[in-house]
Amino acid sequence: MTIPRSRSSANRVIPGFGLSLGFTIFYLALLVLIPLSAIFLKTFTMSWDAFVGAVTSDRVMASYRLSFGASLLGAAINVVFGGIVAWVLVRYQFPGKRFVDALVDLPFALPTAVAGITLTALYSSNGWIGQYLERAGIKVAFTPLGVVIALTFIGLPFVVRTVQPVLEDAERELEEAAASLGASPWQTFIRVILPSIVPALLTGFALAFARATGEYGSVIFIAGNMPMVSEITPLFIITKLEQYDYTGATAIAVVMLLVSFSLLLTINLLQAWARKRAGK
Repeated sequence: MTIPRSRSSANRVIPGFGLSLGFTIFYLALLVLIPLSAIFLKTFTMSWDAFVGAVTSDRVMASYRLSFGASLLGAAINVVFGGIVAWVLVRYQFPGKRFVDALVDLPFALPTAVAGITLTALYSSNGWIGQYLERAGIKVAFTPLGVVIALTFIGLPFVVRTVQPVLEDAERELEEAAASLGASPWQTFIRVILPSIVPALLTGFALAFARATGEYGSVIFIAGNMPMVSEITPLFIITKLEQYDYTGATAIAVVMLLVSFSLLLTINLLQAWARKRAGK
């Protein structure tokens, strides 16, 4: 007597839930949990006073303000202009569209050190762009403004590639219905289009912010790395490691990890709230 297999088991492409879940946990533990736990364990070898002293010195606090502030500002800029780029790529046809679409992914493919050198060459006092900005009294290279530009550059694709598919799947009939009821283009965008893309914008913001907080290669060249002025936290961690102060480096890394996780958790909660509100 042959026992028929259930429909779900017959259609399985990968092994069952137990084996798949076990492999998933093992893989995440190997790549994520074990390295992160090592950072915490190394930090726990410090006394509380030593930990507080290591993570709250004036130089470290200045690097926090620059790293997190520039990352937030760069991600916010990308939400606005990345959203516009995604809108243009989805809603309009123009010569060279494929080329522009490919340019969006350039920060993904370009080595970060090359990006940093290129941005420094463009925005230095004798660069193609920097020489004109400096005449106007705006200094970019070797200032916090240069850090913001570098972090905006590397974060743009995250917003564009997150919003683009949502706009492509948007129902044009809703926009046409709003227009037929007398809504202006601006009212249609605010009341119909924007609510549908807010979760994608928040996701793009979170991804761009997370990428920017840990960025190193594209920033160190254009930042100038001046203590208390343009020194980012990842560079300060590298400095601690070069001085063989491993516990000090891990302590700063723990603070960055906790702050970044808290901000990302907040953004994810806002994203879930926006999806729930849009579904009503």
